[in-house]
Amino acid sequence: MPAGEATIPPMTQSNPSNPSPATRDNGSNRPGVRSAGTATLAEIAREAGVSAPTVSKVLNGRADVAPATRTRVEELLRDYGYRRRRAEATRSPLIDLVFHELESAWAMEVIRGVENVARDEGLSVVLSESAGRLTPGRTWADQVAARRPYGVILVLSGLDESGRALLTSRSVPFVVMDPAGDPGDDVPSIGATNWHGGLAATRHLIELGHTRIGAISGPSRMMCSRARVDGYRAALETAGLPVDPALIRPGNFHHESGYRAGLELLRGPDRPTAVFAGNDLQALGLYEAARELGLRVPEDLSVVGFDDLPVARWVGPPLTTVRQPLTEMAEAAAKLVIELGRQERPSAGTRMELATSLVVRSSTGAPPA
Repeated sequence: MPAGEATIPPMTQSNPSNPSPATRDNGSNRPGVRSAGTATLAEIAREAGVSAPTVSKVLNGRADVAPATRTRVEELLRDYGYRRRRAEATRSPLIDLVFHELESAWAMEVIRGVENVARDEGLSVVLSESAGRLTPGRTWADQVAARRPYGVILVLSGLDESGRALLTSRSVPFVVMDPAGDPGDDVPSIGATNWHGGLAATRHLIELGHTRIGAISGPSRMMCSRARVDGYRAALETAGLPVDPALIRPGNFHHESGYRAGLELLRGPDRPTAVFAGNDLQALGLYEAARELGLRVPEDLSVVGFDDLPVARWVGPPLTTVRQPLTEMAEAAAKLVIELGRQERPSAGTRMELATSLVVRSSTGAPPA
């Protein structure tokens, strides 16, 4: 996906039950046009002033449609809540897997989970990256429309109203895994108990005797990151310990941010004796900062991560961390999107949170005397 691709701003949808002068007519009062959700392709074409093949080109993501015409047809498809009939909705045996960023072992665990399910269903997986943006852009949406996949899984990402309407009109189901923000009650999603994970990590350090505990967060715009830090705060407050803002450093879930934040926390005269890192990569960056400053883990500094990536077992000392069941989350997301594609009732519901668990290894111990 091109890095400079622009996203399409959300467009206001009509509300037939509460019309107002500023609300688009949903078509129910137009001669010869059916009510929302029942319009045919031919009626959409007549309303747009184009041919039925042109509407079909828009539905199929073809590039040979003028931008103004495409916009007009998309608006009508959205306003009428148009969905392709099953006969029209011939789908490719693909699952589109969309990442916010695709460059770590974290992503590999997710890919493995989706592949496990897709393989058994005779489906292939298409990978794409939204170049750090939390909402994929219009070019991506057009490509998905052209591919007509079995379903779409968005990881640490989401869709604006325009993107949702586009996939819905093509009868392409979608699921958000580990949503960056609140996906909305009507959006199927799979997450983890991030707040409880932050709580368990910090309680473990408190039980070891630590009273000055730092934290390195992930991006503040991501719901999972905020939840982990909120769990950290709750554990301190429940134990009667102060939440010191000077001991909380922002990060971005990358190794470098853990290293930089670690240097800031550990260079001070009253450094923490333990740190909860927002993920394993930041914890490894913290390891590097501690080594550079001549501190030993866990003799001088206890460290807890989050995710339980395979590398957490291999580093020295092995990392205490909160296990996020990434492969299981990905499998659940793939099963859900396939059930939705079959128009089946989801066996486990459309909103799930899988449990996290603390994995204690050698990077945590009692505070130094």
